[in-house]
Amino acid sequence: MKLKVLSFFVFLLLATTVQAQFVMRRPVVNPQPADSADLVHYSKKRFWPAASLVFGMNMGVWAFDRYALNADFARISMHTIKDNFKNGFEWDNDQMGTNMFLHPYHGNLYYNSARSNGYNFWESGAFALSGSAMWELFMENEKPSINDIIATPVGGVAIGEVFYRTTDMILDDTRRGRNRLWRETAAFIIAPTRGLSRIISGDAWKVRPTSGRQFGIPDVSVEVSAGVRILELEDNIFDKGVGASTSINIEYGDKFDNEATKPYDYFSFRANLNVQASQPVLGQINIIGQLWGVDAIDSQKHYLGFGFYQHFDYYDSDTISNVSNKTPYKFGTPASFGIGMYHKNREFTKWSFDSYAHFNGILLGASLSDHYLVDKRNYNLGSGFGWKAGINIAYKNKIGLSWWYEGYRLFTWKGYPDGYDLSTALNNRLNSQGDKSNATFNTSSIRLDLKIGRHLYLTGIASGYRRSTHYKYYNDVYSVTGEGKLMLTYKFGADN
Repeated sequence: MKLKVLSFFVFLLLATTVQAQFVMRRPVVNPQPADSADLVHYSKKRFWPAASLVFGMNMGVWAFDRYALNADFARISMHTIKDNFKNGFEWDNDQMGTNMFLHPYHGNLYYNSARSNGYNFWESGAFALSGSAMWELFMENEKPSINDIIATPVGGVAIGEVFYRTTDMILDDTRRGRNRLWRETAAFIIAPTRGLSRIISGDAWKVRPTSGRQFGIPDVSVEVSAGVRILELEDNIFDKGVGASTSINIEYGDKFDNEATKPYDYFSFRANLNVQASQPVLGQINIIGQLWGVDAIDSQKHYLGFGFYQHFDYYDSDTISNVSNKTPYKFGTPASFGIGMYHKNREFTKWSFDSYAHFNGILLGASLSDHYLVDKRNYNLGSGFGWKAGINIAYKNKIGLSWWYEGYRLFTWKGYPDGYDLSTALNNRLNSQGDKSNATFNTSSIRLDLKIGRHLYLTGIASGYRRSTHYKYYNDVYSVTGEGKLMLTYKFGADN
């Protein structure tokens, strides 16, 4: 695989809105199976290196918090550890980005400590849970967090496997010199604990007759977009409403082939970075990973497949308008699983039609609150269910139209008493999921792609975000926000 193609897999971590499935897919390279020698070499389980990485990472982060930052929560002792076991878990009040993204990202580091030392998908998840439990029970003097012990390992598995498979495509044990250095460095940036494991074992510089890729070269499509973003035009259009957006769309594996037997043999990854006044840089991350699948219909005219999927969803924005004085949306589901269906019509040679639908149970989610403002939190935690659907139509890979819709329903059952003065709540001591409520969050988009060059497309995306929250002790709130994007999209791969 060419070096310039591989560089864009690094880009997925550094600069990434996109939909979960391609309307016009173009494979980057021809798929190749894994070499049996590579499977044997990198499947040897090494417990102590994996466990040492998890333990050492927790100790290193704690030491930095305690001695470099002089953080109060890092002042631990046998007394604080005893209290943690005695008092048990509670809901914490960290900000949205910390609880819904940074904790799952940290779980990914635990996960890849084991994954890179021979453990499989499920076994590595156990290491992520163990690392999170160690931190919550031993490494802080604050009460262990219920939401963290869920979000860290479960979300960490989703992010971790995506990053592990991405680095597997980059690494190549047959290379030497500058090319080898670039690949090892890129893999280290994307999956630090995998990179560190390779350095400790010496695999980072050992030259072998085969590439070392455990998944061979799968069917992968990548497209990168850049352009203008417009969000909620309530004030001066050039004040806060307009900004820049950089996007990437990655689809790994074939969703229309359920012969895959391992978790995440098929996944889609989407994320979004924005440069826009008052808005967070990281605006969106979505992962759909297949855990199991089966073909229901596989004929010359139609394909229909069903599967069980893991979902990771993160949407973030901030106050955009002085007129409306509202935050468009904040929403996250780091722990979500459900069933999915994919359909493709194969009757036409010039036209392509496909669709998908998912229904998920949400173990842990977060939705923007209009009232709960305690410490760093302005959102409610809860659990519930969600649904996703989409349709893609394309003509000869020259013009494509896609529509996708996502809906989520979260229930916050552990609220605070009616009339409670939140301004008197001690930081991290209220132990509440938020306002007793239920919230519905929906997002829907229409995308049009028009081919204007060999690999270049003009892309227009119109999106809507809607939140409806029913509070037990407050008036209901209904919020709608619109978004538009005009972008140039480059699709990598062979010509069609």
